[in-house]
Amino acid sequence: MGAEADPGQGLQLPILELSKECLVPKQGRSEEWRAMSTKVREACESHGCFLLLVQEEMLPMRLREDMVTAMKELFGLPEETKLRHTSPRAYQSYQGKCPIIPLNESFGIDNACQPDAAVSFTNLMWPQGNSSFCETMKSMSAKMMELIFIILEMLLDSFGVGKHYTSHVENTTGVMRFMKYNIPPSNGSDSSSAAVGLLPHTDKSTLTVLCQNEVQGLEILTKEGRWVQVPVPERTVVVLVGDALKAWSNGRLHAVTHRVMMSQGIKEERYSFAVFGWPKDEFIIEVPNELIDREHPLLYRPFNFFEYFTYFTANIRDDALEVYAGV
Repeated sequence: MGAEADPGQGLQLPILELSKECLVPKQGRSEEWRAMSTKVREACESHGCFLLLVQEEMLPMRLREDMVTAMKELFGLPEETKLRHTSPRAYQSYQGKCPIIPLNESFGIDNACQPDAAVSFTNLMWPQGNSSFCETMKSMSAKMMELIFIILEMLLDSFGVGKHYTSHVENTTGVMRFMKYNIPPSNGSDSSSAAVGLLPHTDKSTLTVLCQNEVQGLEILTKEGRWVQVPVPERTVVVLVGDALKAWSNGRLHAVTHRVMMSQGIKEERYSFAVFGWPKDEFIIEVPNELIDREHPLLYRPFNFFEYFTYFTANIRDDALEVYAGV
């Protein structure tokens, strides 16, 4: 994990575009749907992530811009106000001024797609109300969750296990995270040096959809053990595979290790927001028989997702999934 990112080089991840056809109900999927499903699966197998260009009506650029503007207002609140947001769940409370990642501030909102989640969070931060923030958060979380389900359906269809899709939807909730990365203090070195914004990790989710402002910083660890920068074009979002889907797919899909590095030369803060498709506490991750064969022997025993996440938070390590659930 200590390797430096390739200087001045970025990884050209697949950029896939969801057409209008991909947004219609599932009956009578076309050749275009099946072809796109194959591309999505191949990207998740090879890289564990890809860039997604979404139709404007699915995720309007104006809505993304409004979300970033709303986040600036949120993170601009007094520290004592932000600290009101607490949760018994790991990584869901407001986090800031952490000595390990001093540039990072974040909020995690559990069950973010529930009708009252945006209202409750907004009223906590703004007791006097803030309807603009509330409606923006509500719309954005719903649209990003819809994207997660579309991508999930494509993956399952491509593997020929689409019959499991309904069970996944019924057992998935959404966690939303708002993240701010402050400008790193100058250390007198050249602008090519960088400071850690977010430590290397894999997401624990099924799938993650990530949006950001124009400030770059995302890096992924390739399967060859090399850190590479991921330039994210303005109108795209990032889709990442998490541990839950890696295990369920019997390791066929790659949960990519990623981090955020903040260049010394940047002039403004980085803002990003993500929705994580999060298995419900009682959900059992179990590899379907269709994904086990001679070439793909069983890699993970059935396990309760909440118990795995509890294990991870108590034993933070890169190989937590293999140690906890590996056969």
